[in-house]
Amino acid sequence: MRIAILAVACGLLATVQASAQSYGLPPGPKLGEIEVKAYQGIPKTKVAVQLTSDTHLSRELRREVMVRLSKRGNEVGFSGGNVMRMDVSYFDFTDSGRGDYGTQGGQPSYAPPGSNPRMDLPSNTVRRRDGLGAPTSVPTLRITLTLYATDGGKVLWAATGSCATQADKAQNAGEAIINRIFDSANKSLMADAGCPL
Repeated sequence: MRIAILAVACGLLATVQASAQSYGLPPGPKLGEIEVKAYQGIPKTKVAVQLTSDTHLSRELRREVMVRLSKRGNEVGFSGGNVMRMDVSYFDFTDSGRGDYGTQGGQPSYAPPGSNPRMDLPSNTVRRRDGLGAPTSVPTLRITLTLYATDGGKVLWAATGSCATQADKAQNAGEAIINRIFDSANKSLMADAGCPL
């Protein structure tokens, strides 16, 4: 009887752990890889490329996406047609000793020359309060593209990729990710992102 109860308890524990691990977003590709999910091919219709965050880096990379879509035969623009959402995220949680990452506000090192100055905010230290180190040991650029149909919002195609890169090389890394994605955009796959060294 005790063995049966122990076996049932172990089975329940394994089920709870498995369901807890699958909670939230599905895991994406590893750092330095791309993943393309082609539920359908990218239709040869107009595509509006919309950014989830409007930064200089994301605008430059959106331009590259629009060039690649037009080479595929798509009419591109900022509105109308199917909608491709583009998310560009650059994270640098390393403790590199540079002043612009230690506090909020000020001009970050990745801002191009001639950018509008940013207002200084109070010097609140940005760090984890639990004493643990940074979750990643390298600065990371991640790009996610999701193509939605105009009628009903169905996801037709999605791709994501990431590279470890320094801030001054983030645009080159983003262009490499975009080129690898669009080199094989018609089929689902996981592959190397072609990150520059």
